[in-house]
Amino acid sequence: MQFLLDTHIILWMLFYPEKMPSKAVSVLQNKENDFYYSIASMWEMAIKHRKHPKAIQHSGVEFMHYCEAMGFSKLEIDDRHVCALETLEQKEGSPEHEDPFDRILLAQAKGDGMTLLTHDKKFLTYDEPYVFVV
Repeated sequence: MQFLLDTHIILWMLFYPEKMPSKAVSVLQNKENDFYYSIASMWEMAIKHRKHPKAIQHSGVEFMHYCEAMGFSKLEIDDRHVCALETLEQKEGSPEHEDPFDRILLAQAKGDGMTLLTHDKKFLTYDEPYVFVV
């Protein structure tokens, strides 16, 4: 199975393994799974590091190098992802999910038939089969 990793899942793997939910560990240890990181995550890290370098200590470029060292494949942002973004369905009555990085990650997973691995409960507001909240 192909998994797109949410930014915080990668950061937890690298720096805070004690935060990793056991369901996520099981997915990550399965040798039959393939793992991807998004350029959107690299972009998010670059922006947050620039704004808050003491709180976000790693740049987007460093994040990319960590992902490559762990053997994750890079997922570029493509027009099919923008098209998928416009089709994301939230459950009726759910509050609007305002985080653009979260939305593009889910759109990338949907556009490429992957599963987004996340711990972010906001994704439970989507009526999409492309997300696994652990």
